[in-house]
Amino acid sequence: MTNLSQPNNQDTLPNATPNATPNATHSYDAADMADQLKVMPTLEARLTTILNEINALRDFPQVTLFKQLLDTLRNRADDATTANEQMALFIRLLRGNRVWAEGFCVFMLTLINRYRQVSLYTDLGILSDAGFTSQFFDLVGEKLLPSVPDDRDLIALFNAFFATPKTRYWVRLINERRWIELILILKVPAGKEALVQALEANVLKAITILTARINGIGLNADLIKAFPNPIDNQDTFIALNREVAEFVSQYQLSMQPGDEQAMPQPEVDSSQILVLTDQARTMMQNIRRRIHRTGITVRTTNMLVRLEQSLQRLELLVSLLSDNDHIKKKTIIELINTLYEDSYHRSSFRYLFGINTALLSRRVTETASKVGEHYISTDKAGYRRMYKKAALGGLLIGFMATLKILGKNLPLAPFGVAFLNSMIYGLGFVAIHIIGGTVATKQPAMTAAAIASTISEVKGRKAAQFTKLTELVVDIMRTQFIAIMGNISIAMPIALLISSMWLYGLGRPLTSEASAEHLLHDLNPFTSLAIFHAAIAGVYLYISGLIAGYYDNLAVHNKIGERIRNHPTLKRMMTPVTLLRFSDFIERNLGAIMSNFLFGCFLGSTATIGYIFGLPLDIRHIAFASANFIHGIFNIYANTGEFPEIGIILVSLFGVMVIGMINLLVSFSLALMTALRARNVKVFEWKFLFELVASHLMTQPSDFFIPRKQPMNYALIDSDGNIIYDDKPIANDGKNNKGHKTTLTSQPEEHPHATTPHIDNISHTEKLTDEEIAEKKQAIKEKVVQKAVDNITPNDTASKLPK
Repeated sequence: MTNLSQPNNQDTLPNATPNATPNATHSYDAADMADQLKVMPTLEARLTTILNEINALRDFPQVTLFKQLLDTLRNRADDATTANEQMALFIRLLRGNRVWAEGFCVFMLTLINRYRQVSLYTDLGILSDAGFTSQFFDLVGEKLLPSVPDDRDLIALFNAFFATPKTRYWVRLINERRWIELILILKVPAGKEALVQALEANVLKAITILTARINGIGLNADLIKAFPNPIDNQDTFIALNREVAEFVSQYQLSMQPGDEQAMPQPEVDSSQILVLTDQARTMMQNIRRRIHRTGITVRTTNMLVRLEQSLQRLELLVSLLSDNDHIKKKTIIELINTLYEDSYHRSSFRYLFGINTALLSRRVTETASKVGEHYISTDKAGYRRMYKKAALGGLLIGFMATLKILGKNLPLAPFGVAFLNSMIYGLGFVAIHIIGGTVATKQPAMTAAAIASTISEVKGRKAAQFTKLTELVVDIMRTQFIAIMGNISIAMPIALLISSMWLYGLGRPLTSEASAEHLLHDLNPFTSLAIFHAAIAGVYLYISGLIAGYYDNLAVHNKIGERIRNHPTLKRMMTPVTLLRFSDFIERNLGAIMSNFLFGCFLGSTATIGYIFGLPLDIRHIAFASANFIHGIFNIYANTGEFPEIGIILVSLFGVMVIGMINLLVSFSLALMTALRARNVKVFEWKFLFELVASHLMTQPSDFFIPRKQPMNYALIDSDGNIIYDDKPIANDGKNNKGHKTTLTSQPEEHPHATTPHIDNISHTEKLTDEEIAEKKQAIKEKVVQKAVDNITPNDTASKLPK
């Protein structure tokens, strides 16, 4: 008799942790307990009837009978206690009747073997290589005109049972321990070994297909360019293909007719496959460590996620064929969890958007440039530098606000107004960056990257990560505060100087009384849409940071600087020194220039777009609002000889402060959400971060406005807010690294992440005896077994598979 798992392990079950589900702990009163006692005999009778039918039809299984079993187990199982009690009853019935247990096992194996299984193992739960647009329209078409399911494919059957919210909720209610107990009971009776062999044959085919896909991704030209050592890394994927082919061949030989058992023979060794998948995963880490130098595209990010998921699935399927029962049962549970979760989310627009925004979030946080704009300072010196840069920006903002007011007097069509305002803003922001100034409340891509790096910096519990992140939030808020003060402290005097010089130099006000009153009205947070317009500007501030990250990455990935230096026309027009300086400037500032210019276009065209569509759209930014505040007050005086009422002045000033606060909160919140999304921080955990920030504000409010006496140190951020990149390649020999990388061309050492090396890969200088080689292989294999047990948990794949 062949066992899917050894029943004598029932008494030594691992301590399984129940799935985190709603109503995991439920208290019953006396009435509930009484109802439960009435239900159990009825449930037992129904289960007995179903199990008798399943045993009778074990060789001719019916899908409707399996559905009837699921419906019976799910009936009234609305909480964890009831669901687990009913599952426990089902397990007791199987354990008490070996015929039922064997019949149920044969029934399920026969049912599964009726269908094509490979796509279930190779496709479900792995990110699609299609783009977002293609997936979106495919899903729209599926919703409007559903496709006819392929009744011969196991995915269709799996979706029919597990793609419903009710079934997913029920599965999540069941403790992992119950599933392990169920797996341990299932036994294949003598004479039915062919069912197991048919299942294993499909798994082997899936392993082969997955390996081919992994090779296709790993040997992709775009990915090869990012490898620190392309030659060795290509060899890894080629060797993986060879090892898998050898493993599949040996396993198939062990399944040939005439063998006494269907389980693999001892010589069928999968340990080298695990070594190579571990090396491939290390290479992906090294790629991410070098992204700031090589750049990355959304497509490449997608490939890295698919490669990571495919490697994990390959390890699961290989472990599924292991002769180690402990590994096998954990693998089965993990594989089922992975498959049913993706089956449930497969037709969800929300999930599609979530996956793609996670990919974009990861790309943004991984490709922040070393150069460009930074809004983080940790000490007094950085605080003073930020004020000087913001003051320089305020100088030009005062003139830009004046030009926008004057532009309203020109008789232009709507498009002309949008173009003029866009050029005033866009070219003005670019000029501010070129002269070394800055605009307050912007959230460059570096901000999200800094937040993400702070989360990654602190290992362990979320509380420690959030505590460190809170300190970073405080530093960002303080730096933005001084940037705001730098902008308005110079923009307001410049506006006053221009209005007074216009009046006394030209003998007439800069603008009319009605226009001046309108400037103040636009700042009133109670009678105008100033808050809404400030929020729109906050969104643009955040988007400008994404644009900066995109073009910074583009400059690195496409080697813009090197292309400029080698451009034949520019080489004729410029001296080598001038061309070098020009190329370095463009490469280092392309992101900032493009983001500032496009940010200005957003600001300048929003009001016109609102006018065209009849919507009350406009923008408010604190720096321009402060300049308009002064222009409004002074020009009312210039036209009437009297200043506005003190109430109007105070309300308008309050409006300027509110606009600045909304600008900052909206832009920073979006940057924070991007970083938290990229690091898989759940939405409900954001509340904890907010509470920590609020507590810091209540206990140490001065930290939000002036530098601390003792600056906060960050492992991955310097005092000027620059990301500290550690792009040194990670060696493949783990903690026992002695400066060697375990590749196909190097000599592997014994380490926790290694596995059985080939005999011809052992260094000739060691001169090991056959006994020593055998001992060494056995020791490493034991470590591989432990590694497989520990690593059968989902990897961080952009929140692809929620646990």
